[in-house]
Amino acid sequence: MVPVSSFATGLGPWALACGIALGVGLWTLLGMVPRFARPRLLARVAPHVSDVSEEAHAMQRARNAEAFPVLGALLGPVLARLRRILSSVLGGGASVELRLHQAGSRLTLEAFRSRQLVWGVIGLGTGTVLATVLGSLRPTPLILAVAVVIVAGVAGVLLCDWLLQRRAASRIARITAELPLVLEFLSLSLSAGEGILDALRRVAHVSRGELSGELGSVLAEVNTGLPLSESLTRCARQLQLPAFTRCVEQVTGALERGSPLAEVLRAQAQDARDDTKRHLLEVAGKKEVTMLIPLVFLILPITVIFAIFPGVFVLQLGF
Repeated sequence: MVPVSSFATGLGPWALACGIALGVGLWTLLGMVPRFARPRLLARVAPHVSDVSEEAHAMQRARNAEAFPVLGALLGPVLARLRRILSSVLGGGASVELRLHQAGSRLTLEAFRSRQLVWGVIGLGTGTVLATVLGSLRPTPLILAVAVVIVAGVAGVLLCDWLLQRRAASRIARITAELPLVLEFLSLSLSAGEGILDALRRVAHVSRGELSGELGSVLAEVNTGLPLSESLTRCARQLQLPAFTRCVEQVTGALERGSPLAEVLRAQAQDARDDTKRHLLEVAGKKEVTMLIPLVFLILPITVIFAIFPGVFVLQLGF
């Protein structure tokens, strides 16, 4: 029979944790009820002026992304402070925004920093579990355990950034592969008598690639009143793809001078194909030494073994 005092002592921390979790959950659900979360006048006016006011657009985006108002109000200042510390330590806010655009992500810089913090916390938890397991197997110095936890947390933050770089590089590679075909399609549409906007709409409607999605965003901005040349320039600035930037410069120049766009796009498509061929040759030249590794360490030893083993076997039988 278990004494009441020891039973209460053992379940006390768990009861406290469950009570806190239950209270925060109920408070969050209560805050999401419309009657208790009535928006202010600014929040009601913001959707109507978000297209002309950056502050209203940011307010509307933040309000739509806040699924848990209570937790957001409690942890918002702490997360903002941690994001500022992480940004000051890592730096490179402009490069992160560039990679987000190249990866086609809808995350803002603050949202990506928050994701990095989450990955860092997961890394710290994994490092803590690993340090605990190592300590249970054999005595481990405290400095080593703390180093394992810190390294795991830093690895989680860096892994999130590395995955973003991989996504951005993969998407840029797909856009580079799609660029010649899209340019030829545009030149054919222009040669058939369509205008540049109609040709862009046709490509964005028919194609399902990454570049057609960027062109769809350009058309959406043009439909809101933004000039085509400005929207294309903004898209090229966000992607930072040399072939696409050069094509946009040629197209905007042709639009300003009134030059035939079909010939310009056909020439740019040929240049894009030549760039792809040069890139493949460069990659093949860099991989030449790597290609020798299976030849030297796998194929050549097996060939030598097959050539020498029969003679050695016959000599062993003869003597």
